[in-house]
Amino acid sequence: MTDRIERPRGIHAGRTLAEALWFPAALFLGLLFCFAPALHAPQPHHAKVVVAHRAQERRVDTALQRRHPDGFDVTAVADARAARRAVLDRDAVAGYVAERRQGVLYVAKANGMSLEQALTKDFSELVAHDHRTLKVTEVAPTVRKDQMGTTLVYFGVAWSIPGYILATTLLRAVTFNRRRKLLTIAGVAALFSIVGFLIGVRLDYIPDEPSALPIAFLLTAAVATFASGVAPFTRQYFPAVGMGLFIVLSVPTSGVAAAPMLPTFFQYMNAVMPLANAVDALRGAVYFNGAGVLRPVLVLCAWIATGVALLGLDAWRHHRRTVRAGAQDEMDEMDEMDDIAEPPVEDPAVETPTPTALPVHHHHFGEPVPMLTGTVRDTEQQPVRHAAVTVMDTGGRQLVRTTTNASGEYAVTGLSEGYISVVVSSRGRHPVVHQKLLRSGAAARADFTMRDRPDGESSRVLSNGIDPHMMRG
Repeated sequence: MTDRIERPRGIHAGRTLAEALWFPAALFLGLLFCFAPALHAPQPHHAKVVVAHRAQERRVDTALQRRHPDGFDVTAVADARAARRAVLDRDAVAGYVAERRQGVLYVAKANGMSLEQALTKDFSELVAHDHRTLKVTEVAPTVRKDQMGTTLVYFGVAWSIPGYILATTLLRAVTFNRRRKLLTIAGVAALFSIVGFLIGVRLDYIPDEPSALPIAFLLTAAVATFASGVAPFTRQYFPAVGMGLFIVLSVPTSGVAAAPMLPTFFQYMNAVMPLANAVDALRGAVYFNGAGVLRPVLVLCAWIATGVALLGLDAWRHHRRTVRAGAQDEMDEMDEMDDIAEPPVEDPAVETPTPTALPVHHHHFGEPVPMLTGTVRDTEQQPVRHAAVTVMDTGGRQLVRTTTNASGEYAVTGLSEGYISVVVSSRGRHPVVHQKLLRSGAAARADFTMRDRPDGESSRVLSNGIDPHMMRG
C-alpha cells in the first residue's frame, strides 16, 4: 500500500510562498532603508554649538550655515570657560572661542570620532578664512582602546539583542508564569550587566565606572520585558516586530553615528529607542561625570513599565474571558473549537521546527502549516472525540501527542522527513497504528477507523496511549 502524500487542503502555493517570504522581505527592506540612510556619509543636522562672546555668534552661524544649511544651531555664551563647560555638561557638542591669532575648539571624543572629525573640518575652514589656526582641545577623551568613541555602542548591542532573544526563549517556558518570567529577566539582566562590565574594564574597552552597571541592567531588562509583553498581542508577527524595533531601528540610531549626525527621522528614533538611550546614558555616566543621564534612564524605565503593563493587560484579558464564560463553559467552548491550545510564538531567527500539536481550524496567514492531518472515526463513520494520537519515530520515541477535536480531527507540524508511526487509541476501542512517510514540501494524511472492543476485553493502555497487547504483537 502506497502512502498518500497531499498538500494541505485549501492552502495554495502562492500563499505558502508569501508566508515564507514576507518576513525576510520586510527585514531586507528595513535594513536597506534604515542602515544606509542613517550611516552612509553622515552630516551634521542641528548640532548644538556654543560660541564665546555674542559678537562672534552671527558671524560663526552665517559661515557654518553656508557650508551646512540647518547643520548647526549656534548660541552665544559669556566666555571660553562657559564654552568649555557647555561641552562637559552636554549642552553642546562643541564650544568655539575666537582669539586674536587662533581659534580654540572644545570637543569630546566620547561623543564619537565621526562628530569630532566633522566639527574639526568645518571649523578649520572657518578659521582659515580669517587667517587663523585652529587649536582643538579634547575635554572628554575616551579610554586608550576606544579610538573611535563607539565601543559603548557595541557593548550596548551585546546587552540589548540578547534581551530580545531571552524574551523569545521564555515563550517556550510554558511552566513559568508571568512572575517567574519577570524574575528570570531580572536575574539574566543582572548577570549580563556584571559580566559585560567586568570584561569591558578588564580589556580596557570601557572606563572602570560602576555607574554603568545599572544602565546596562536597565537596557537588557527593558528590551526583554517589552518584548515579552508585546508577544501575546503580535503573535506570529512578533519576530518582525521584535527585530524591527531592536535591530532594524535600534542599531542605526544607537550612536555608531552620533545623534547630531543623523537625519531628522533617525534623530527622533534616537530619542526613544532603548539602545540609543542606554548608550547616551552610558556616555554620560562614564565620560561626563553623570551629565545628561537622567532623561535616557527615564526612557529605559518607561520601556520596562510598558512591558509590565502589557503583561498585566494580557493577564487581565485572560481573566476577563474566564470570568465571562465561567471556567467550565470556557473549557467546553475550547473543546468545541479545537481542543488544542495555540502553539507558542516562535522566532524563526532562533528557533528550529519542533513537533507541535495544532488546533484544527481555518488556516490564518502566518500560522504554522500542518504537516500531518487526519480524522478518527468509528465503524459507523462517526467522529471519535478525544482519541489520543501519538506520533513516534522509527526508534519508538514519542515525538508529539495530541487529541482529536469534536469532529474527530487532529493536526501536527514540525516533523522531520522520513517514516513515522501514528498510533490512535481511545477507551473502549481497539488501538490502530499507521506508518507514514513524510516528505519535504508535502503534508501527509492519516485517517483511522476504530473498532469497538468486545465486552470484557481489557482496555488497559500505557501512558503514551499504546495498547500493551499491540506492543506484544
